[in-house]
Amino acid sequence: MTLQTTPLVSIIIPVYNAEKYLRYCVDSILQQSYTNLEVILVDDGAKDSSPSICDDYAQSDSRVTVIHQPNGGIAKAQNTGLDAAHGDYIAFADNDDILDSRNIELLLHALKSTGADMSKGRWRQFGVSQLPTICNEAAQGADEPHHITVFRNPLRAYQSVFCKSLRIIGERFGRHTEARYFNEANWCRLYKRELWDGLRFPVGHYAQDIRMAGLYSRMYKVADVDATLYYWLQEPDSVTHSKRTPTFWHDNVLSAAKNFQFTLNQGIVPYRNYFGLTASVRDEGRGLHHANSSTGSAQAQFTISAEDIKNYQDDVQNMKSLIRRLAPSQRFLCKILYFIRSGENLIYNRRIHSMK
Repeated sequence: MTLQTTPLVSIIIPVYNAEKYLRYCVDSILQQSYTNLEVILVDDGAKDSSPSICDDYAQSDSRVTVIHQPNGGIAKAQNTGLDAAHGDYIAFADNDDILDSRNIELLLHALKSTGADMSKGRWRQFGVSQLPTICNEAAQGADEPHHITVFRNPLRAYQSVFCKSLRIIGERFGRHTEARYFNEANWCRLYKRELWDGLRFPVGHYAQDIRMAGLYSRMYKVADVDATLYYWLQEPDSVTHSKRTPTFWHDNVLSAAKNFQFTLNQGIVPYRNYFGLTASVRDEGRGLHHANSSTGSAQAQFTISAEDIKNYQDDVQNMKSLIRRLAPSQRFLCKILYFIRSGENLIYNRRIHSMK
């Protein structure tokens, strides 16, 4: 596949205590079939050897820029990368994941050939024991995609197409529903630079990605590439899978509520955020109850404060207030999707936590 022009693509990688896997990630980026890259490694105050690994790459490849900063969290690191980026297009990667060697080539071709604002590919989860196999597979490069699906109104797609079982049914009927699915991450995507003008990740939140529904409202068209272009490492100790504190639960509730409110204001039913909001409030209540019943025992991992209880009470009231804004028929469908997604999550969590 030949691109008639070679615009600069900036790839932003926040780095924090990633010495075990960082080289695999960066190597997969530097070995891309599309070579006109600006690779921005943002060292977010890492305490291991990650900073020196970043510096080694900068010395050996002129495409690599390293920025060292005090620890401020992934949102701040992503914002630093955005502020430093010179590319016509923007991509993100997590510091322990692997990119297929044709990731940028195929995403850029899809974006330019369709006039889309963003292109995205498919991804696959893998465990640490699979790392050598995944690196070899990624290096070989994906086959030509079967389809490049273009669709409009990505915010509506984000909110409505999220249950895996329903996507499978849609695929069986030739509706290309998988192509319209977004997860909450920002990797395995390629963005036009101007989408980020005046927009940055909210700093100080665990759920910085899922606060970004407003980004989709800036897009007119999205192109989906029917090929696995990104490999997502699953680790039980990651924030996604292990961080369970009152602050974490409360932040997830606030994030879902923010997107719920924004989506309603756009005239779109927030089906996904109904699930995210109600599930997060449920988890917050269960977590506080469990911690309270475990107080004084070896099972207690944190102490519940009066502020934690107040936050939970406020979250419940805010959730009820937002749900009341839905029509009865919308609430009914939201509940159906909630139960479907909840069942899928039980299966998903068992599968992910069994990866080694």
